[in-house]
Amino acid sequence: MHHESADPRAARRSGGVGDTPVSADLASSPFRVDRDRVASSPFFSRLAGVTQVVSSTGSGLLVHNRLTHSLKVAQAARAIAERLCARAELAGLLEKLGGLEPDVVEAASLAHDLGHPPFGHLGEQVLDRIARHRFGLVDGFEGNAQSYRIVTTTDVRGPASLGLDLTVAVRAAMLKYPWTRLSTPDPHPRTLSVPPRGAAEPIDAPGTGSAKFSAYVTELDDVLHARAPFTGRVESWQQTVEASVMDTADDIAYAIHDLEDFHRVGVLQHAAVAAELGTWQRQATELAGTSEADLLAQQRKPGRSLELLRRRLHAKDSWAVDDDAFAAAVAKVGADLVDGLLAVPFDGSVEAEQTVAWFTSRWTRRLVDAVGVTEEPTTRSGHVLLATRQWHEVQVLKFVHRRFVLLRPDLALHQRGQARLLSALVEALEQWVTDRHEADRLPRRLHDLVELAESEYGGLARTDPEVLVGATGEVPTGPDAVRGLARGRAVVDFVSSLTDNQAAALLDALSGRTGQLWTDAFVL
Repeated sequence: MHHESADPRAARRSGGVGDTPVSADLASSPFRVDRDRVASSPFFSRLAGVTQVVSSTGSGLLVHNRLTHSLKVAQAARAIAERLCARAELAGLLEKLGGLEPDVVEAASLAHDLGHPPFGHLGEQVLDRIARHRFGLVDGFEGNAQSYRIVTTTDVRGPASLGLDLTVAVRAAMLKYPWTRLSTPDPHPRTLSVPPRGAAEPIDAPGTGSAKFSAYVTELDDVLHARAPFTGRVESWQQTVEASVMDTADDIAYAIHDLEDFHRVGVLQHAAVAAELGTWQRQATELAGTSEADLLAQQRKPGRSLELLRRRLHAKDSWAVDDDAFAAAVAKVGADLVDGLLAVPFDGSVEAEQTVAWFTSRWTRRLVDAVGVTEEPTTRSGHVLLATRQWHEVQVLKFVHRRFVLLRPDLALHQRGQARLLSALVEALEQWVTDRHEADRLPRRLHDLVELAESEYGGLARTDPEVLVGATGEVPTGPDAVRGLARGRAVVDFVSSLTDNQAAALLDALSGRTGQLWTDAFVL
């Protein structure tokens, strides 16, 4: 789509492709260099030990982790980009919106989950709560923002002194939610009459800012630099086309591969899913006339939860929802998932493996082929989006995952233990960081993170202190306040960079539950 040497999006944080120190990069294209740098990062390697939905550690289960998920997102994203670039009628529109390059979306897809902490989304929620309430960090913690912080700041394996020195295009493509939690851009997208997906405040936490965001205030200069070439092409709160491709591919991978995992381990039961979808199909008219209060009271009865989904889609995504398409999606998922994949329990046989492969490849191809581009999307959508029929199918597939996996009591039991583990680990590390007698024996990585954060927060306290104002309403300008913020951010950075196993092993060591002096479970 672009001639690389003339593409302003190929500029790096240091100012331009030719301005960075000589490195051992193998590729000549700046965007392929970015992809290689991400794939070579230790933060990328650690994703093999980070939970996608449930941890397979010690169980022998062949389920997706954050690494395999990222690889499949990259595969789908590149396929989408190549298909769109091959459509001659879209060339002018793609150029107008800022360009589309398959290497960019592949690099951004590989990088999009770098910041996910131990234990997946559960870990993200725990660290966000601790960061805001315990450490007073107005940004809290968010996996997408942490990914951006890694590639711009905390990964030191690139040719620059901080971060991986990625191109403008790749950094912009990582910004799935191109705003900070509270302050940028102005006006903030959460104030729009119909906020973009993720920009609204959580219902149970008003005043805390957007539920999802892709950058902390410490990386704001990097965001503005990355977004500058797209000014006037997309709105300040809109994804670039390449970010929209990555986001769509993420949705596709999430909708398909988690269902595959839980069929393999026997969690996704044929009878329960068949009853839910089948009951709704037979009683759709009757359920449509049932009050919401009655549906909520009867939620454990088949069909009720699916009807509640249909109503939520009308409330949140009226721009896309269509009752006929919804009914067709329920029928399609029922035919392929219930009557196909789940009809025979997974037993590891050749036939079972082929059934899984057929379901996954057929559905991935179906969804990838249904992606298009629109010049003027709703605020709830990016410029790249699925066709109406396939959009509804993804909503139903994600519903099945949530209803029959994520809401299981046994999973909740498992996750409550993981939440306690992370909370205890953060507390133990905080005590270590604040122990002046142990300052010389602090893990070097943690020590470096504290120094980095002190420099960042000290600079913000001098130049833009308002962005640091937390729930207390006080401006943290004093050295003690800045040091407290820095220590909190450093501990969160440190914990979020661990694998599931490393988090558990480190807590064992800090609490005296292990007799090993040296262990390869973690590196301090």
